[in-house]
Amino acid sequence: MRVVLCNSASPLTPIPKPPTFPATVNWPHKTLVGALTGALSFSLLISSPSSIALDSASVPASPSSHSSATDYCRQDDDTEAMSETAPELVTNEAIVEEAWNIVNDSFLDSSRRRWSSDIWKQKKEDILGTSIQTRSKAHDIIRRMLASLGDPYTRFLSPAEFSKMARYDMTGIGINLREVQDDNGGVKLKVLGLILDGPAHAAGVRQGDEILSVNGMDVTGKSAFEASSLLQGPNETFVTLEVKHGNCGPVQSIQVQRQLVARTPVFYRLEKIENSAASVGYMRLKEFNALARKDLVIAMKRLQDMGAKYFVLDLRDNLGGLVQAGIEIAKLFLNEGETVTYTVGRDPQHEKTITAETAPLITAPLIVSAALHDNCRAVLVGQRTFGKGLIQSVFELHDGSGVVVTIGKYVTPNYLDINKNGIEPDFREFPAWSEVTQHLAQCNKLRQG
Repeated sequence: MRVVLCNSASPLTPIPKPPTFPATVNWPHKTLVGALTGALSFSLLISSPSSIALDSASVPASPSSHSSATDYCRQDDDTEAMSETAPELVTNEAIVEEAWNIVNDSFLDSSRRRWSSDIWKQKKEDILGTSIQTRSKAHDIIRRMLASLGDPYTRFLSPAEFSKMARYDMTGIGINLREVQDDNGGVKLKVLGLILDGPAHAAGVRQGDEILSVNGMDVTGKSAFEASSLLQGPNETFVTLEVKHGNCGPVQSIQVQRQLVARTPVFYRLEKIENSAASVGYMRLKEFNALARKDLVIAMKRLQDMGAKYFVLDLRDNLGGLVQAGIEIAKLFLNEGETVTYTVGRDPQHEKTITAETAPLITAPLIVSAALHDNCRAVLVGQRTFGKGLIQSVFELHDGSGVVVTIGKYVTPNYLDINKNGIEPDFREFPAWSEVTQHLAQCNKLRQG
């Protein structure tokens, strides 16, 4: 969505690296699952379909109130009999089959090609019917296999390309967390995947581990997004995790050095309105990476302190990024219970309604995109958006390469499927603020019937 600001001579102020924030800063955000509406190019969820484990003999186990030797313990299927598989020991055939299985389990065909599981099964038999001599040949086979799906967003990532995905790491230590319901109806946090040779992986965190505390703060009942915020901190500083290995394993205290490679995607400045005493807080968001929400909150608070009464959120040429980050940013401006988006996919777990759970951070008029537009919280200015409404997940393969797979799509709160359609703006040129408030008032009247 193109937002136009005229007579803008003030320089953009980047959010500086926040070295003074404590590791346990608790930003007020919740839930991480779903998708973002708006002008995004793609959405990423770093995960791993394979079982990765590391022994950490150098880190002693520590006693914990979270476990007891007398407790009855049943090992989960997804954490049972885990063992590390070194990349050089994985066969070429296994890598190809791993990629095939990811598509078979998760791929959503958004075109009219009508993907067939029977045809996909036959492709596996044809490919794996002969020996694959080299790793390079295996990667080429995966590329051709994914290209046959006819989806421009489903693609192969070489190990070098996959390593660049670290800028989307929400934790800064190379893990992906998921919320799992326990037998008592509560929520516990488990490690869904790790970046191979990432900080947590090297320190001894294992896939399937339960995170019990971060720097001594109990994370029981917290969302994966909240826990990820606790894990974040300045580059090369340390964070201490208390983890339980599987359901039946020991509890360990593991110190992990952060390697946050994401750069701030937020730039901001204060704009004066002609013939008015009011000021506008202008914020440009270049990417929905691991720092996006936190840095946007900082920018808004600073702009409010500087006297901003209205806000513009500029998404021109936004690169897209993390689904979680986009959702949490939209929630900053929505009232409790208002819908951010609806997501659909092959798997029922991707068919969700995403809503805001708390009051908005600000209630001033805003110029931004669809989630806020459909809830009468914003107007859209500029040109029709590109129309990318699909959700991709990024899966790491055992040799450090990866695949990006389309797993779902999202629609706006007004049930508009934006994929290949885009979003039509309310104004082509930057409106007067009186027009903005009038438009939002009329929107609310129609919404209330």
